[in-house]
Order: sequence, then structure tokens, then C-alpha cells
Amino acid sequence: MRWRPVVMTAAAVLGTALLTGAGAAAGSLAPAAADTSASAAAQGGTWGTAAEIPGSNRLNHGGHATIGTVSCASATNCGAGGSYTSGFSSTAPIVQAFVVNKTANIWRMAEQVPGTATLNTGGNANINSVSCPAPGDCSAGGYYTDASSGHQQPLVVTETSGTWGSAQEVPGSAALNVGGPGSVILSVSCAAPGDCSAGGYYSDASGHEQAFVVTQTNGTWGSAKEIPGTGALNAGGSARVDSMSCGAPSNCSAGGQYASKTVDGIATVQAFVVNETGGTWGKAKEVPGTAALNGGGYATVNSMSCPSAGNCSAGGSYTTAAPLTQAFVIDETNGTWGTAHLVPGSAVLNKRGLAQVNSVSCATAGNCSAGGFYMDAAFDTQAFVVSESGGTWGSAKEIPGSAALDQHAPGAMTDSVSCGAPGDCSASGSYTDSSGAQQAFVADQSAGNWGSAEEIPGTAALNGGGQAAAQSVSCAPGGGLCNAAGTYLNVKLNAQVFAVSQG
Repeated sequence: MRWRPVVMTAAAVLGTALLTGAGAAAGSLAPAAADTSASAAAQGGTWGTAAEIPGSNRLNHGGHATIGTVSCASATNCGAGGSYTSGFSSTAPIVQAFVVNKTANIWRMAEQVPGTATLNTGGNANINSVSCPAPGDCSAGGYYTDASSGHQQPLVVTETSGTWGSAQEVPGSAALNVGGPGSVILSVSCAAPGDCSAGGYYSDASGHEQAFVVTQTNGTWGSAKEIPGTGALNAGGSARVDSMSCGAPSNCSAGGQYASKTVDGIATVQAFVVNETGGTWGKAKEVPGTAALNGGGYATVNSMSCPSAGNCSAGGSYTTAAPLTQAFVIDETNGTWGTAHLVPGSAVLNKRGLAQVNSVSCATAGNCSAGGFYMDAAFDTQAFVVSESGGTWGSAKEIPGSAALDQHAPGAMTDSVSCGAPGDCSASGSYTDSSGAQQAFVADQSAGNWGSAEEIPGTAALNGGGQAAAQSVSCAPGGGLCNAAGTYLNVKLNAQVFAVSQG
């Protein structure tokens, strides 16, 4: 039995349109426009006007582009990646992977990931995660599909001094990934240029999903390996790394899920964490405290953030015996994981028993913010944020101003949070307006206080198809300005990708 992560994004909750036809006219990113909202002013930067990522329309002939993550080493230097549909075969769309850079405050042209034309003979590739520890130095991970087996294969690609190298199959993964449907990198994190870790899952000979990690040292990727200890935990045959974060080179943490057993065809899914110390991965273990929480048998870590070696925070969800799905957070201090607990205040908000943390970001140890969603009494999802200061988590709250924006089912949610300094963060996601259209929002935190959510400037003009979301936001270290990226449907119902910056 194959399980998928419980994590829900705007696209998962609000649905995805059937996307066909040619793309819209190519656009370029507009310079920052003035924005006098209280949210933007509080953060110290105003959000400019969103625009289609340059070059993406030229690639996206099939009219279905997606964005994975954006990662910014500084306010003016970022990397991002995702996928686009180059055309259609006789049986299916042809999906290719792309990367794009912001350099010297200008978004450059999106390009097909170098080397994937040779690898992706099966016509289905994507970049899921990008991490940029320094301007012009990034690594990314995802997958491609080979034609011979039709299986997904994990890929990594590295940018050095502003130039993307050739994508490669993750070394050692061929020996692991011998079953269908294949293997995928879901998360990449780099503590320094050329020093990264990545994780995801592969399919063994029995078709079971197993969790793996791979480490890059001095620019060279080592061999993928099953995470120690997950073989014993994963009796139900469905394990994966959903989030990776590195606090220092060769010192990382990862989290995800595994299926502990299968009874009458139903797997009990548990959340795990695992640490890398000095280049050696330890044994995975069930997230401390979730055994008592997860009476309903479905828990997962959705997001991990490690601002320094051995100091991390993570968040996700678990299911009570009732069953109710609740959001949790957990902290690691000096290499020791504490006990997972319900996000403070979320039980009062979560009237209909469906809540989770989608994203966690920590500027320093014990100073973090997290975001996700809960379901209110009217069965609408609402976007929440919660902050930790000095190692203590405060109470979750609906993002200020989101209630005024969110006027229709199915509701709103926070997809991504990023913190440049303690108490100075941004969040992004989506809401549903009074006409039932999905719109993209951002909200900013300054000095520990969250300002009001606002529709991303410029997305109203782009989003003629009524389905936009800002899936990823990244704020420069040290309290610098932020960048966000997402997707929208144009008037032809083609999915396109956009970026927007504070200035």
C-alpha cells in the first residue's frame, strides 16, 4: 500500500484545473512598485509587482508550469526551480525541469536544467527543492523519468559561481531504486557552497518506498543510502524524507514519515527525525512524544529548520484517536530532540479537526516561526502562524487581515514561512475571494508582530483563471528583504510561474 504525505498545499486543497493550450505572451519582471500597506511597512520593505518568471513562457508550450522552492542567499541573489510542459506526446504531456536565478536584483531567464535533455527520456522531470548558501552557489534536487523502465530517478544539480552544471542521477541510487514507480529527491539543504544534503525516497525490489539521504562534500555528491534504522521502523513499506535542513557542513537533520505496520490493508504512519553529525548519519527514530499523540495512526514531519548544528525545530501533523488531525512542533537543542506537542492555541482554532504545520523557519536557535492551516466551524481552512521566542512557542493565530481577504470556501492556508532574523519573517500562501477565485497573499512579521496579509501586488492582473498561490518565500539572512514565488492561471487557463520581491 502506497501512502502520500498528509501535507496539504493550496493546490491540493483547492484543486487543479485541466491545463491545455499554448502559454500566454512572454513577460518580464517589473521593478518594485510602491506599496503602502501596514504589512509591508512593518517589515521594512515594500512588496513590488509580481510578474511571470522571464523565459518560462518560452519554455512552457504545453501551458502547465509549476514552482518548487525559492532560496535567497541575499535579497538580490536567489535561485528557484520547478517544471514546465514542453509539449505533448501521443499519450501524455512532456514535462521538463527548469532552474532560474535572480542576480544583482534582476530575475534572469529560466532554463531547462542542463543535462536533463539526455536523462529525461521518459518525459517527466521536476525540481522540488533548491538551496542557495551564497550568491551564485546553489544546489537543487528532484527527479527525471527514464524511457527504458518508465520509473522516476532522483537527480541533483549544482550551480557554481553563477553557472549551473549538468544534472546527474544521484550516485548510488541505481543500486537502491530497483522497483517501480521510482525515486525522488524531495528536499535539499546547503550549509555552504558545495556542502549539502538531500533526501527523499526510492522504490525497492518489492515496490516499497524507503527513505534515503545523500551528502555533497566539497562539491562532490557521495552515494545515496537508506537512512539507518528506517528498515526496522518501516515494516509497512512506505518511508520518505520530506524535509532536510543543515545547520553546518556535514551536520544536518531530516524528518518525514514511515509506515510502522499494516493491519487489514491499513498502514499506521509515524513521523521520524534523524541527525547527521560530523558527516555520519545516525539512526532514525520516531518523533519523541508522537506515540502518545498519534492515536489515529497518521503522523508526519512536513518541515525542518536548523539554524545551527544540533539546534533545529520541526513541525507537521498527527491524528488523534477521535480522529482529529492536529498540528505539532518539536525542538532539538544541542543535539537532543525534545518532545513533540500540539501547537499552542491551535486546538481552540481547529474546530473541525484538520490542522497541520506546512512550514517552519528559524533565524537562530529557539527563535522561529511556523505556518499552516486549520479548519474552522464553517469547514473552511484558515491560514495561521505561530512564533517561538527564546525557546518558547507562543499561541497560534489566524494571520491578521486574512479573514477580510478570505470570503469563500474552501478557504486559506499558509504554504511557506521564512525568517531572516528573530521576529522578522514573511509568510506566503493563498486565500479564496468572494467570487470563489484562489488568490496569492503575503504577510510580514516585524519585531515579533505579524502585520496584515495582503494580496500580492500584480497577481490580480496575471490571475485571469482565478487560481493563484505563493508556494514559497525566502528572506535574506540577517533580516534582509524577501522574495516569493508561486503559480497562477492566466485567462487561457494555462498555469504559469511568477516571482515577486520586496524592495
